[in-house]
Amino acid sequence: MALQPPSHPTTRRKTLNILTSLILVLTIQKQDTANALDFRMTVPDQTLEEAEAGIQTHAQNLLKVKDLLMEESYKEAQKNLRKSSSLLKQDIYTIIQAKSGKERPVLRKLYSDLFNSVTGLDYAARDKDRTRVWECYHSIVLALNDILSRI
Repeated sequence: MALQPPSHPTTRRKTLNILTSLILVLTIQKQDTANALDFRMTVPDQTLEEAEAGIQTHAQNLLKVKDLLMEESYKEAQKNLRKSSSLLKQDIYTIIQAKSGKERPVLRKLYSDLFNSVTGLDYAARDKDRTRVWECYHSIVLALNDILSRI
């Protein structure tokens, strides 16, 4: 004979249902901006003039990672790479947003290529893969020269 669940809820089951409902309500109320958009990527925090003034310096700082790569100081190279690339990324993004609609697609493609190479270099440095490090570094140099010549 198979056991049948009781037809009336037990005290334990009632307590679990109440606690589960309470946790659900508190979780829903606690979500302040989880479903809101993050406008920091769509509205730059800097002006076009600030971006144009800083882009050369940030680009040079990105290329200075070469010295650390030659010394095979990969951890330090990663730190500098991340810092300089994030500043450069913001500069280029701000400048692209100020360009006309016809120019943007090409610049966005170059932007994507540049920062995909930066990400590749970061991973290659993490893995200490010398060959891949230098491939990515040379890709960064080419992409950076290309995008700077068009901006």
